[in-house]
Amino acid sequence: MNSSLIAPCGMNCNLCMAHLREKNSCPGCRIKNADKPKTRTGCIIKNCQILKDNNLKYCSKKCDEYPCQRLKNLDKRYRTKYSMSMIDNLEFIDQNGVKNFLQNEEKKWIKGNKIFCVHDKKHYELK
Repeated sequence: MNSSLIAPCGMNCNLCMAHLREKNSCPGCRIKNADKPKTRTGCIIKNCQILKDNNLKYCSKKCDEYPCQRLKNLDKRYRTKYSMSMIDNLEFIDQNGVKNFLQNEEKKWIKGNKIFCVHDKKHYELK
């Protein structure tokens, strides 16, 4: 798994249907100078001024507004629909680092040469 595919909101884009699909694959919100879906370029969290002003890579308790309402709403939707939590991901990253987060995610989502997509509940060949 690629750490540049962990979004500021805590989404593991390695597991995202938009990233895993063959046609018009999303490179992730951290990749610069790439054609990205409009939802990624206009993302409120990705474009958060507090993250930019404080040179923060991820939302965290270093922000006075953490977790902001936008992050709470996103987290609630993902907990309900996809059984994953952005806030839990961010807490793990904050406490253990992104390297340990990725190792944990690999154990959880990768089986052999297949990766599980949280959105459509299918397995995809690793890229």
